[in-house]
Amino acid sequence: MPAVLHTVAEWRARKAGLSPGAKIGLVPTMGALHAGHASLFSAARRDCDFVLATLFVNPTQFDDPADLARYPRTLDADLALMAEAGVDAVFAPPVGELYPSDTGTRYTVQEDQFSRTLCGAHRPGHFTGVLTVVLKLLQIAAASRAYFGEKDWQQLQLVRGMAAAFFLETEIVACPTLREADGLALSSRNRHLSPAERALAPQFYKTLCTAPDAASATARLAALGFAVDYVEDLSEAPERTRRLAAARLGSTRLIDNVSLPIARS
Repeated sequence: MPAVLHTVAEWRARKAGLSPGAKIGLVPTMGALHAGHASLFSAARRDCDFVLATLFVNPTQFDDPADLARYPRTLDADLALMAEAGVDAVFAPPVGELYPSDTGTRYTVQEDQFSRTLCGAHRPGHFTGVLTVVLKLLQIAAASRAYFGEKDWQQLQLVRGMAAAFFLETEIVACPTLREADGLALSSRNRHLSPAERALAPQFYKTLCTAPDAASATARLAALGFAVDYVEDLSEAPERTRRLAAARLGSTRLIDNVSLPIARS
């Protein structure tokens, strides 16, 4: 099993014992791990000399206390997956270690444009919580590279922008979305889907891939029984667009995105 470290001081002591110049790969997680996380660990293992995972359910990025309360905690299974993936150490701090009582959440990182669109428009304060904790983890780890999945595409772009804005030396590495055989993007929240919802869920990805435009995708999803927060097409390159969406099945919020060629008439 990887070593489990609970304080910044413990991690800094471990880091001081690494070989000079050792490349550290950081993989931030909130636990409830699956094969998508394993792919991030594997990428870090290929690129770096030492792989540090973090395991922290960050309270400041939850806009709904009930959602925070029901977020799955699966420590033993998470550690087993990390061990199999070659993680060297896990930083799993208590809340008070990252949000000390004297400063708490007085100091935050806020992005005032892109974070207010898409998921940010439906989850007020979410990305302030995400960026704040990610900056803390990047500063603590002092890693050469940090790995994030493309499923959370908006989050990935915001983290990249923050790293550039604050001149951080850690390279932000994007890793492809992993999917079930039926196309559903892997997510810790998928375990909350009922059997009927799970059977319907693959239509989310299929619709994003096949609808001719965002409005058509929204209408198709609504007709299928999804409660759609948004579907939007963003220009990604001269010949491609990025279609992003969020929708609910029952109490479970799904997000996904696909890169599509721009149709030419």
